[in-house]
Amino acid sequence: MNSTRYFLAALALSLPASAVAADAILVHRDPGCGCCGEWAKQVKAQFGRAVRIVDDANRPAFMKARQVPADLASCHTAIIDGMTFEGHVPIADMKRALATRPKGVTGLAVAGMPLGSPGMDMPGMQAQRYDVFAFGPSGRKVFARH
Repeated sequence: MNSTRYFLAALALSLPASAVAADAILVHRDPGCGCCGEWAKQVKAQFGRAVRIVDDANRPAFMKARQVPADLASCHTAIIDGMTFEGHVPIADMKRALATRPKGVTGLAVAGMPLGSPGMDMPGMQAQRYDVFAFGPSGRKVFARH
């Protein structure tokens, strides 16, 4: 059973994101993580596209394949139109990155799970300040501050 699971995981990693569906948004999450589903609902509503969530027990390998810096890890990794989005990245920042396609940037990341970020909205709790980092072959830089 484990060898089949590893084979399927390797196969999924080798497929381009476009193999999932023509315009579907692919989200690999830590198995059972609830906030990922809340983030995905907001993404689906704002992009008007299907979101496919995969519970991925080996998400670090997926993150590595997508070249997400380990210190920017969160609980889910999404692929939209070839770009990688790690964690609770605000939809407006995602749309801006997709529209402008900054040179040398392959994705955006919000490290951890800051309160007040999309999917981490907690009634009665004060939002935390956080940065959205752009990463890729040109290194990393702050893309937005919230």
